[in-house]
Order: sequence, then structure tokens, then C-alpha cells
Amino acid sequence: MSPGEVVLALLRRWYVLLLALVLTAAGAYHVLKPAPRYLSSAVVVLKPPVTGNQPNQFANLQPPLAAVSYAVVQQLKSPAGEAELRAAGVHGTYRLLPRNSGTSVTPAYLIPSLQVQAQLGDPGRADTEVRAIIAAYSRHVDAMQAAEHVPAASRMSVDLLVPPNAAQVLGTRTRALAGVGIIGLTGGLLAALWTDRYLTRRRAGGGRWRRTAARLRPMASR
Repeated sequence: MSPGEVVLALLRRWYVLLLALVLTAAGAYHVLKPAPRYLSSAVVVLKPPVTGNQPNQFANLQPPLAAVSYAVVQQLKSPAGEAELRAAGVHGTYRLLPRNSGTSVTPAYLIPSLQVQAQLGDPGRADTEVRAIIAAYSRHVDAMQAAEHVPAASRMSVDLLVPPNAAQVLGTRTRALAGVGIIGLTGGLLAALWTDRYLTRRRAGGGRWRRTAARLRPMASR
């Protein structure tokens, strides 16, 4: 199609462009007036047992602890783990993020700390869901050690470093508006051109059928 034909097609299907404009305006309204969302975040660490050589548990955070923590995270991310969290009342969007606590001395992801996040429309419920996830994480750590018959005095423990704290999630409205505008403009133009082509072909097909019927009618009368 030439540029002129495109313009004529858009003018013929102005009502499609109008519908796209209305839908884009509705999307822009939701971007400007979004429902409040709150992100609750907490940090836990998997600590080794107290020993005579290492009385300070935080001074003995070895890489194998991070591997154990990662294994527990994988359990909670499995279908069975997700069902367990749903049964515990976790219904919002949540994430379990091993923290990159690496430095120039300690490589990344070798410190067994874990960031737990939950996002909901209510800050209190978001904090509650984070606590439920931490409780499930602790249960899995205890169950893993109990299955291996680890003595109670030699078991790892979960410590809460940063308690759950919910903060409102604020996005960039200008970017969101730009995205809605681009989607609305592109979708409106494509929908109008597709509608014009469809209706034009349908009209042309109907015209051929009527001409064929008109030619066959005298033959049938004979």
C-alpha cells in the first residue's frame, strides 16, 4: 500500500482509531491512578552451630551453608513448595533472592543470607506473608537436618537480620505513559488497516458472488 492508500484506509476506519483512543485513555488513567502496591522485604541468614573454635556464629559463615540455603530455596520454589506457601497464606507475589554479599575477599553468593520479598496491596499483609515464608524456610532447614539425624547441638539455625518492612512501590509514570501511548498508537493503526483490508476483501467477494448469481439467473430461467 502506498502512503496515500494508508491514509485513506485510516480515514475510512476512523471508528477503529476512536476505539483505540478510548482504550489508550483508559490505560493511561490506570497508569496515572494505579492501585497502591507495597513491597515488604526481610533478610535472613543461615548460621552454623556454636563451636569451641568459632563461638561467633557470624564469623563462621562458610560456602557450604550457602549451598544448603540454596537447596532450601529450590524446595520452596518447586510446585510442592509453592503449594505449601499457598496453604500457609502466601497469596501475593513473592521472591526468594540469595544476596550477593561478595567482596574483594569473599566471592559472590558464598554468604548464606537470603532476601525474602512479598508484594501486595496492603502493607500489613505483605509483612505477614514475608514472615510466613521465613517460617516455611526455617521448617525446611530443620526438616533437612532432622532427616540426616543431625544432633540438636550441631544444627544450623536461621536468624533474622532485617525484619519485614513494607514500602510503597512507586513506578516511573512518564515511562509507563510512553509505553501505553506506543502500544495504543501501534495497535490502533494495525487494527484499522486490518479491518479495512478485511472489509474490502469481504465486499469484493460479495460483489463477485452477486455477479455470478446474476449471470446464472437467465440460464436457470431457460
